[in-house]
Amino acid sequence: RNLKLLDDIVKEKGLVAQKTRHKLSACRLRIKMLAKQLDHVDMEIGKEEEAGNVAALSRLQAVSNRLCTELEREKELELIIALKLKQNMLETWQIETEQGRHEILRERLEKDEEELQMQFQERGKVRIWKERVTALQAEGRRRARDRKEEKARKEYEERKKKILEDARRNHERAVSFLRQSTARIQEKIAKEEVKTQEHMERRIQAVLSLKTSITSNREKLQTLQVLNKAKALEAEKEEMKMKEAILAEGGNVVKEIFIHKQQLKHEKEKQAFRELQKSRKIEIVSRILQEKAAVHKQKKSQSRPKASKAQTEEYNSSLVILSCTFQTYVLARQSFRSPSPCSLAGERAAPGGGSSESTPWERGDDGRDKTLLEPEFPGLWNQEYDLHKIPKGEVDPTQLFIRAVKKEMSEEKAEEFQAGIFAKHAVPGREQKGCAFHSKPSCIHFKDFDVGQTYKKKIILTNASYSVNYCRLVGISEGLKDFISVHFDPPGKMSSGMSCEFVVTFKPMINESLAGEVMFMAHTGSFSVPLTCTVKSCILALDKELIDFGSLVVGETISRTISLTNSGALGTTFK
Repeated sequence: RNLKLLDDIVKEKGLVAQKTRHKLSACRLRIKMLAKQLDHVDMEIGKEEEAGNVAALSRLQAVSNRLCTELEREKELELIIALKLKQNMLETWQIETEQGRHEILRERLEKDEEELQMQFQERGKVRIWKERVTALQAEGRRRARDRKEEKARKEYEERKKKILEDARRNHERAVSFLRQSTARIQEKIAKEEVKTQEHMERRIQAVLSLKTSITSNREKLQTLQVLNKAKALEAEKEEMKMKEAILAEGGNVVKEIFIHKQQLKHEKEKQAFRELQKSRKIEIVSRILQEKAAVHKQKKSQSRPKASKAQTEEYNSSLVILSCTFQTYVLARQSFRSPSPCSLAGERAAPGGGSSESTPWERGDDGRDKTLLEPEFPGLWNQEYDLHKIPKGEVDPTQLFIRAVKKEMSEEKAEEFQAGIFAKHAVPGREQKGCAFHSKPSCIHFKDFDVGQTYKKKIILTNASYSVNYCRLVGISEGLKDFISVHFDPPGKMSSGMSCEFVVTFKPMINESLAGEVMFMAHTGSFSVPLTCTVKSCILALDKELIDFGSLVVGETISRTISLTNSGALGTTFK
């Protein structure tokens, strides 16, 4: 390091000496030039003195004085540079003398560097030899791996060939078994087709007979329609008479007729609701009877599989379904015709009208003789079967007691629920305040929606009470039922701090803002999450409320920039 430092210093001193020599030569060159200029000025001064030109003489004397000053300055600079050069050369000679003292150490250092270089070369040769050995070993391992892979491939091909052979043999066996099974199934299908054909023939005969009865009933309905028209005419006449009577009494004809029509409309709606209830009862009873017949048929086929009796039961059940369908059709025809209010009044007055007809369940056995819905074949209609009746052999006192206790508990809970009585969850040292569940976000907001699109949001409910609680979905506001659907799986009992999720789906059909709430019921009481849906709107705002121009001077022009921003989702024009 010291030798290198000495070499660097020698180089540096040499560069400095070279630069100093260049400066010295440049300074001497400037001195020569200044001397020549001074001689030239002296010659000019002599000429001007002879000519007697005072102005030029004063100018030339000033130039001569300036050149003399610069010449003296350059000579002083030459002396300084020469002194620096001598000093630099002295230091250089001292450093070279110091290098001569360390010449032995320099030779030793060169020898050490040569030996180190030889060691590096030997290490490189050893490393190359090791890398060659490693490469040969890797090549050997690769060849061994290739041999293993080739052996495994041959074993795999042999195993695959054996598997294919086994699969072919198994396929042949399966084909033979399939043929046998297909033959048996075809025989079974042929037998079932024969049975089905016979059953269809019987059903066709039943439908044809039912068709004839329907045509006869249509004729009766036509006669009823003629009677209804006559009644409508009579009702119109009665309405005219009522108008004349009201006018004679001096009353308000329009008001009285409006009230009368409203009453008739109300009666019509009540009658339609009753008929709808009757049709639903008929449908429920038909389903129950069909299920009972199916269960009875299944039990019978398990105990004594007789084809003839099963077909008879199925035939009777089909007759029951056909007769129920026909009665629903008649009720619908009666409930959805559109007579005038006066004709409805006439129908209520006439006991034999279509609207005053009662179903077989209301009139009992005597009504069956007068109705048009009597089946042509005896079936389940003739059996007075109590749906809630339990056979004596199946009654279990323990089950009856459990059912009674459950019924009492459910009635007590229903009374508490209707009265709004909920048990308070008390924790020692703490009292529950506010809602038991917190929703995140606190308000369900569907913003800037498009009609026809579907939007979904996931809401998290957290149990904020101090005890175990539960919640269930009660419903949503009446005005949101056509557009909002809620998917909520009740999580059961939830510890304090636990959360559950529900998904709200919004499918807008109209471009109007909506508001409502999603209602829940917890063990501590009811709570709700507000829900709002806002249409796209334009929200304009300025960045400045006051335009201040400050102090002005007469004739000055100052401009200010105002930004108008629309932060809404609906574009607009402005002026």
